[in-house]
Amino acid sequence: MGGSPARVLIVDDEENQRNGLAAIISTWGFVTETASDGLEALEKLAAAPVDVLVTDLMMPRMDGFELLRRLRAQGGGPPAIVITAFGSVETAVATVHDLGAFWFLEKPIQLQALRLLLERAASQRRLAQEAERLQRQLSYQGVLGELTGRSPAMQRVFSLIRQVAPTRAAVLVTGESGTGKELVARAIHALSPRREGPFVAVNCAAMPETLMESELFGHEKGAFTGAFERRVGCFELAHNGTLLLDEIGDMPVATQAKLLRVLEDSRVRRLGGRNEIVVDVRVIASTNRPLEEALRKGALREDLYFRLNVIHIHLPPLRERLEDLPLLVEALLADLNRKHGTRVAEAAPEVMEIFSSYGWPGNVRELRNVLERAVILAGEGVIRREHLPWNFPPGGRELSKPVVEDPGAVRVPLGATLEEAEKALILRTLEYTRNNKTRAAEILGISLKTLHNKLKEYASHPSGNREGSAGAQHES
Repeated sequence: MGGSPARVLIVDDEENQRNGLAAIISTWGFVTETASDGLEALEKLAAAPVDVLVTDLMMPRMDGFELLRRLRAQGGGPPAIVITAFGSVETAVATVHDLGAFWFLEKPIQLQALRLLLERAASQRRLAQEAERLQRQLSYQGVLGELTGRSPAMQRVFSLIRQVAPTRAAVLVTGESGTGKELVARAIHALSPRREGPFVAVNCAAMPETLMESELFGHEKGAFTGAFERRVGCFELAHNGTLLLDEIGDMPVATQAKLLRVLEDSRVRRLGGRNEIVVDVRVIASTNRPLEEALRKGALREDLYFRLNVIHIHLPPLRERLEDLPLLVEALLADLNRKHGTRVAEAAPEVMEIFSSYGWPGNVRELRNVLERAVILAGEGVIRREHLPWNFPPGGRELSKPVVEDPGAVRVPLGATLEEAEKALILRTLEYTRNNKTRAAEILGISLKTLHNKLKEYASHPSGNREGSAGAQHES
């Protein structure tokens, strides 16, 4: 089963029965504990948690019914397998239904069936505990990068993710570009029983129609011109895992028909192949535009739409959940500090005020880009107004400020050539980074090699020695 052995508590008033059962279950790799009735079972559960409960129904002092009722009142307890005598099957079924028991077995117990139920119940317990841990992170710690927030809108998203993740249901994720649709898909995968399997993402809008079917379903060698070797498709790559079909509305109609068949039959045939391959894949689709228009125009098959839209999760744009900005900024700064080796602690109040008054058309992706630039410029401490782009926010009051007020500005005299303006920008950036060429190249969006070549070019001209001194400094 992997990991530490699962713990099983056996509750039965017949000593020979519970001890014999404990001995057998121990040989299957479980750690066993016994109790003579419900009261003793509650005491042992309070002392040390267990993964599976195996309990008789009829016992003195506290029977199995009351034991399960108490556990349910306390929050559920471990999954319970109920042992019942012949003739009490209806009672046992009612117990499973009303008190949430995992399953029931009739006496005499079939050992093979018990072992199978124990393994399944223990697996369910581990998945539930892992899901609970990830859910806490998802809701409170912001550890899933950009997918974070405590606003009511995001809490509704988190609730849907928690509910749908353990199932096999197809999910349609909608939302504007940059809201984090792929992160929703990854969260569903991480909280699901498939989390140990692969997660494969395909962008349907970024792929030529001629390559779409090969990408999804694969092809055999010689299936078409240029098919020099066999290629495994994304459905096969995602076997026992999750496949994200991003921008599903841009998939060609002919490919949609083949996709629908795969979804219905769980079988895929490579292009040029003769045999069908069984695949077990959970499909999540996403789009950044309303699909109703694609349905009206016939660009999206209605039957495929309904097949994919079993559960719909809509991600709100950032402008509709600005109360999440402090938590988002905190989570993104932590991630960017790890990426760039910087030590930026927070954004100044004036920066947060600017952020809160902006509409963020690019959503969380735009926020991350603005913060990334600011983190690189600041390096450590606090992000201030001068670390933001000079024209941020677009259309805001900051555009009317004199350039001289911006310490990060580069002043170029009217009539200067493009080459002179470029030179001024490069040298000013080197001054700003204290001649750290690696960081300067990163800020300028050029390679370190290109920066070196520019500095050599400036050094070869007799127009001052600033560039020479800059070029003489070492990179760090």
